[in-house]
Amino acid sequence: MKVLTAPMGWNSWDCYGAAVTEEIVRRNAEFMAKNLKQYGWEYITVDIQWYEPLADTHEYHPFTELVMDEYGRLLPAQNRFPSAKGGKGFAPLAEYIHSLGLKFGIHIMRGIPRQAVHQNTPIKGTDKRAREIAKTASICHWNTDMYGVDPEKEGARAYYDSLFELYASWGVDFVKCDDIARELPHEEAELVMLSQALHSCGRDMILSLSPGPALPEKAELYKQISNMWRITDDFWDKWELLYDMFSRTERWCTHTGAGHFPDADMLPVGPIRQDYDPANWTGFTEDEQITMMTLWSIFRSPLIIGGEMTGFDQFTMSLLTNEEILKMHKNARHSHQVWRKEIDGVEHILWVAVSSEGGWYIAVFNAGEEDSRITIPLADLEIYEKIKGRELWSGKDITAENELGVSLKSHGAKAFYVN
Repeated sequence: MKVLTAPMGWNSWDCYGAAVTEEIVRRNAEFMAKNLKQYGWEYITVDIQWYEPLADTHEYHPFTELVMDEYGRLLPAQNRFPSAKGGKGFAPLAEYIHSLGLKFGIHIMRGIPRQAVHQNTPIKGTDKRAREIAKTASICHWNTDMYGVDPEKEGARAYYDSLFELYASWGVDFVKCDDIARELPHEEAELVMLSQALHSCGRDMILSLSPGPALPEKAELYKQISNMWRITDDFWDKWELLYDMFSRTERWCTHTGAGHFPDADMLPVGPIRQDYDPANWTGFTEDEQITMMTLWSIFRSPLIIGGEMTGFDQFTMSLLTNEEILKMHKNARHSHQVWRKEIDGVEHILWVAVSSEGGWYIAVFNAGEEDSRITIPLADLEIYEKIKGRELWSGKDITAENELGVSLKSHGAKAFYVN
């Protein structure tokens, strides 16, 4: 599927881990449709273990019994997703989300359920069985649900074809496949087979690869077979993880383009980790959240909201609905870091991008522990003319000749559009 701009949506992981329910998904979809859809937000994704009846937190129950059909394909747990009753799977939930003008996504794990292998279930459309295609030495080191599938075995591709046939019948628009992006090159052939099955199922679906860090030497492979791939392990609301993202985005920025987007992971904003405590709120300061949204947008990472949307405050809404920032996310091209250096003892980082509508985007970050005032020579940006434009977060007009003066909060950022 060719997507011209990086996907924007919501995923249940940061809020509910493995414990999300249909009621939670529906209310967040309704909130997005009413309050965020007009800004470009459109995907609603159910994350891991929707097939696990007893899931209750971000933690997994080892070797627990999963809901599965006669062909070894996982199905939604009906106690958590009641509309799945009668063999309907996710079709009713997807239909409801589509009725809101949104798109529906699911998380899957690479491979075939261990439970299917132990029961030796048949593979749909073949005379092969689960034990004949399983790669039992290929396991996930943090989840016990699956074995890998051996692409060399007859029936392996048929199994993946049967999966995506099922997902297409449900109306799935987005598939986040886990335990695969950083396992290369060991599981590369399985990833290619999975991608081929998805792209031949007859329905357009985004393919997202997790977890990271993805391998830079495999960038061209990711670009050919998927739409987005994680460049980090799970990203949470800690400054040290956000600080580290400057290095990761600088490393991956040249691989962003129409149809393929390095993924800096979800935005842990507003209420998160709700399965542990409904009072939990992001640990990022407002300035750190502005830095995160600015970096993700000029870099053109997918924007996937992690918080419980119905609990958003005014600041969180302003963060996610700033039309100028979202326009930068859509229109930035050839984004890259210009420099990263200390100025008056404070670390600063400068990014620039060309706008597809003409002009430039400039993002300036203060990665230090003190507020600062800096002057940026326009020659550093290879701009040799007087500029005018606006700062995107405040909306204030600016003009500059030869140099641009910027005041920044600690861990804060500003973004400009100029021409």
